[in-house]
Amino acid sequence: RSCATPSIQRYLGVGKYERFAYSDLRICREFRLRLLPNVKESLRNTPVLMIRLARVGARKQPHYRVVVIEKDRARNGRSIEVVGTYNPRTAPATVDLKRERIEYWTSKGAQMSERVGKLMAQAPAAVAAA
Repeated sequence: RSCATPSIQRYLGVGKYERFAYSDLRICREFRLRLLPNVKESLRNTPVLMIRLARVGARKQPHYRVVVIEKDRARNGRSIEVVGTYNPRTAPATVDLKRERIEYWTSKGAQMSERVGKLMAQAPAAVAAA
């Protein structure tokens, strides 16, 4: 896998769509050690996780999945886990969330998007059976 992240591309002065050739491992390691000296090597490669909406459904008929995904992936890119669904077309909107999984991922450092945070606040928590 190439480690030509946008920050490395800016550092090298290479455009987003241009091809470039260099020793990936050497330049990436030097880049990380020189520009990120106070961060442990293991943490520099750790992806930032987000809990956000991924759109599914036909044109003009939106339906969303609530997914755990790396922050720099595309909106409908490969997700780590599907933790719920949201259908705004029903009256009232249908929200189905796996709250225990969302709490698990937030405990691991995942950040919720603004919209998912609002959906968590709006949707009533499941009543515990006593």
